[in-house]
Amino acid sequence: MSKKILVLGAGLVAGPLVRYLLDQPDYAVKVADIFLEKAEKLVGSHPRGKAVVFDSRDDAQLEKEIPDADLVVSLLPAAFHPKIAELCLRFRKNMVTASYVSPQIQALDKKAKQAGITILNEIGLDPGIDHMEAMRIIDKLKAKGSLIKSFRSYCGGLPAPEACDNPWNYKFSWSPLGVLKASKSPALYLENLRIREISSEKLFDSCTSIFIEGLGEFEGYPNRNSLPYIQLYGIDSVETMLRGTLRYPGWCQTMQYIKKLDLLSEDMIDLKGKNYEDLMRTLHKISEDQEVSNFISSYLKLPLDSEVIHSMEWLGLWNKDIIPIKKGTALEVLGNRMYERMAYEPGERDMIILQHEFISHDQDGHTEKIISSLVDYGIPHGDSSMARTVGLPAAIGAKLILNGEINEKGVIIPVKKEFYDPILKELGRQGISFTSKQVLP
Repeated sequence: MSKKILVLGAGLVAGPLVRYLLDQPDYAVKVADIFLEKAEKLVGSHPRGKAVVFDSRDDAQLEKEIPDADLVVSLLPAAFHPKIAELCLRFRKNMVTASYVSPQIQALDKKAKQAGITILNEIGLDPGIDHMEAMRIIDKLKAKGSLIKSFRSYCGGLPAPEACDNPWNYKFSWSPLGVLKASKSPALYLENLRIREISSEKLFDSCTSIFIEGLGEFEGYPNRNSLPYIQLYGIDSVETMLRGTLRYPGWCQTMQYIKKLDLLSEDMIDLKGKNYEDLMRTLHKISEDQEVSNFISSYLKLPLDSEVIHSMEWLGLWNKDIIPIKKGTALEVLGNRMYERMAYEPGERDMIILQHEFISHDQDGHTEKIISSLVDYGIPHGDSSMARTVGLPAAIGAKLILNGEINEKGVIIPVKKEFYDPILKELGRQGISFTSKQVLP
């Protein structure tokens, strides 16, 4: 009898997940999305695949679909996960998501254990593959008696070098709103035993240069709160703990000025009939007799011919194109505009970079430094690297649960050997693997 999987969402990362699950001999996969054609494209004519129209706000439909599944994979925005998890609890169904564990989800741990179900989270790229590779090396170091003193990790989804052809040196392989909202988060990390707290306003002032072998210099900046991972990874000896985001050089400076222009504001604005120039005039009360570009140059204290101003003009942030939404926020307008101008062209490749740096002391007091790197590229006219590195770990995790190879109940993330060992090995068979090397400290 086929095991039934319900996949909620047919977005940018769903393709590899759906195909991997359909490749299993005894799985039936139902893909639900508000746009039926997107779901139909994923399942194609596969005899064990089915596409249905689904509105994530329709509780009645969720209550109908979830009881019929053995496992639910939610690829919806994270805000929907608590509601779906509550229904999985009620109907005693396992659940998988690539999103961070929210406080609302974590609060369901005891109930999930009592219901005998697994709610597996953070099983994508970052979070996900990053946890598993980190724990693989940490466990090896601990096994030989070493103490981990420093852990730094940076991850970025970027255009491959040949596709890096706009002033921002960036293109979107996932939600622009997700990228922009993450840019508003404050950061907390440990550096040389001192807790560093970075406000959202100063996030992009905190970037540093990161060298990636074979690719050169990139920018890294701290990503949210790194401190809980000290306990989660079991490395109480650590003196530096930092998880960060990776970008091509120039991103941090430009985004810092984007913040100064209030373009990440989430205040609602009436946009009916307005163009981008109108929006800038509204946000900054720029008079009609003043050129917007001159105002921006003066306001940001940047010359008109600076790279930052050029990047903004290339994006059309104060041209006369009509804004396509009638009401929304500056952040939504910016996200939509970026996706219009910074989407991948057919055949272009994206690139995933994930790099861990460990510094440890062995039992004799000698210092050891290990760098573990994953560099993966999208497939021209095929799956993006982002889709593969997010979708495949989630699919493999779902398979482990359905096949009874993972029996832990409750709200969990993949930091134990029974997760990372089979998942990293299977990812290697799918062409996604790390290169680790020991270097002089």
